[in-house]
Amino acid sequence: MEKPPLPTDLDGCGLAAGRSDMALVSADEGEATGTEEQGDRPAWDSKIQYVLAQVGFSVGLGNVWRFPYLCHQNGGGAFMLLYVMLLVIIGVPLFFMELAAGQSIRQGSIGVWKYISPRLAGIGYSSCMVCFFVALYYNVIIAWSLFYLGNSFQYPLPWEQCPVDLITNQTVKECTASSPTSYFWFRKALDISDSIDQSGEFNGIMSGCLLAAWAIVCLAMIKGIKSSARVMYFSSVFPYAVLICFLIRGLMLDGAIDGIKYMFYPKLEIWGEVKVWRQAATQVFFALGLGYGSVIAYSSYNPVHNNCHRDAIMVSGINFMTSVLASLVVFVVLGFRAKNISLNCVATNLASLAEMAETDSLQHWWPWFNMSDPKSVNLQEYREWYSHYGSMLGSNITDCDLEREMSKGVEGTGLAFIAFTEAMALFPGSPFWSALFFLMLLNLGLSTMFGTMQGILTPLMDNFKTLGRHKTMLTVCSCMLGFIIGLLFTQKSGNYFVTMFDDYSATLPLIIVVIFETISVAWIYGADRFLDDIEVMLHWRPPVIYSYLWKYVCLFSMVGLLAASLLRMVFKRPTYTAWDHNMGSETTLEYPGWALAMLSMLIIAASLPVPIGYLLTFLRNRQSLTVEEDEAERPRERYSKCNSAEPETNNHHSPLDENNSRPHTAFLTLGAEHYRLLPQQEDAEEEEDTVV
Repeated sequence: MEKPPLPTDLDGCGLAAGRSDMALVSADEGEATGTEEQGDRPAWDSKIQYVLAQVGFSVGLGNVWRFPYLCHQNGGGAFMLLYVMLLVIIGVPLFFMELAAGQSIRQGSIGVWKYISPRLAGIGYSSCMVCFFVALYYNVIIAWSLFYLGNSFQYPLPWEQCPVDLITNQTVKECTASSPTSYFWFRKALDISDSIDQSGEFNGIMSGCLLAAWAIVCLAMIKGIKSSARVMYFSSVFPYAVLICFLIRGLMLDGAIDGIKYMFYPKLEIWGEVKVWRQAATQVFFALGLGYGSVIAYSSYNPVHNNCHRDAIMVSGINFMTSVLASLVVFVVLGFRAKNISLNCVATNLASLAEMAETDSLQHWWPWFNMSDPKSVNLQEYREWYSHYGSMLGSNITDCDLEREMSKGVEGTGLAFIAFTEAMALFPGSPFWSALFFLMLLNLGLSTMFGTMQGILTPLMDNFKTLGRHKTMLTVCSCMLGFIIGLLFTQKSGNYFVTMFDDYSATLPLIIVVIFETISVAWIYGADRFLDDIEVMLHWRPPVIYSYLWKYVCLFSMVGLLAASLLRMVFKRPTYTAWDHNMGSETTLEYPGWALAMLSMLIIAASLPVPIGYLLTFLRNRQSLTVEEDEAERPRERYSKCNSAEPETNNHHSPLDENNSRPHTAFLTLGAEHYRLLPQQEDAEEEEDTVV
């Protein structure tokens, strides 16, 4: 418990030595620390509610499109093995550390790190800044999902076919050069410009969808965890039902097995590349939501004796299994898509061969299969013929390689809004599956958004009592501010700013935050001391291996990841993917100077609270050093006066003092950091007995 001030110390600073010198949990009482009383803090209605909230926050859109893409690009099963190894030795220990800190101190991210080490109080403010940046662009993705969900209730789907230009009565050139799904995404949904320099006007429809997204978040968060937790029951469970439905339906499609084989086939030689290790560590880092403060905020509403160690292992395991499930669904659908593209390629080539057969005499390289019926031709059979005679043919006849189509990875929004929509358009009953898919994306985004907003609101309400008394107003104002700033992402170049925020506003700042979190717990407060507090809280001691993981493995891994990310930024100029409407394809462009300055400011703004907090605390301590020395002399004088005056007024007490049978005042031996006065009530009662 927090040390009470000495009774005679009017300023409350007598023997206090700073909160970093206090234990998080009182060894004799076993209650959580913190300035806020237990009864005043909200709590989860049930354990299942809390688990759903943590799972809903950690399982987000990255599990659906980021993890499958990394498996796709980095050796499939080999990447999964590497991911599991890093998850066990880095992810779970850091996740457990944040859960234990939040549950024991029962504060948001600002209060937790201020309590553990006042000089590193800026860690919490950095977490809030990162959460705010992420919330700005994450809600834009939810707005995109709302837009596609609204367009799914029509048949045929609007992205199944290229539109016709009403003036020329021909297919739109931009769509012909790309594909119907790409055209709908870049032109109809985003109305995107050719570069980040061309801002253009605001997209009215997308601005309305963004307003609706913020309204949903505001209504769900307006009553704190009580209102958001009720929504979690649906938003956290529904995506699993949809993924299972997609997996069952996808396994019935032609090409599904090819996709699964491609996913799980291990290419262990990929482990020799530094890039793969960096991407696996980054994915572990972001998959669990480390550094955001949301994990701490959610765990702070737990009972103090909740088994947070079991929660850390359970949530991490669920997160990984969800990533595997989502990857299975993605690869099954991509296998079906690649098989269709390859078969269409075969049909096109056979049509060209049939035209050649009409004008040319019989050649020895003519196919032995029936060219007039492309559906009867096996893909493997065609490829075997092409491998023998393809070099004798012109450029009009091409190879139809299924694996090559599978290797064309589509990352992030392109996977969900281009590749997946293209595959779903081929499903029987495509509007139903499309609505189901985008409803799943909506729920995945909302559950993560709730946790992100909790990482902003909880620390502010815990540390600023005025804000804590006006929770509704704080929530509404935060959402209004988010919508106003979020209009930046609804202009024609908005997608490029989403990419910028996603790549740079969270990556480096979060790594820096977690590094300082680990230093604060493992070295400043002490890893063994932290385990002592957890032992009191859980009534059993976690394995000592956590101490070594926090102090060395996790810390050095995070420093290495930070160094690799910085070196990559220094030696490789930041780029983004732009859409060229004339070519109907994507191109890679370098960020202009002002954009580089903007992304640098995002990184600095999110990281700056840590050194600023340290500097302010250092200066404050230095200025008050003289005052504290003067204050330290006053209690001694008052104690000496009391002790000298006591024998005159209480002569009956002097024999006890002389015989040293019981000293008048003593300190409870709780260790160097736990000094407190014994109660004086018993002395007063014995005084009355002596007088009688």
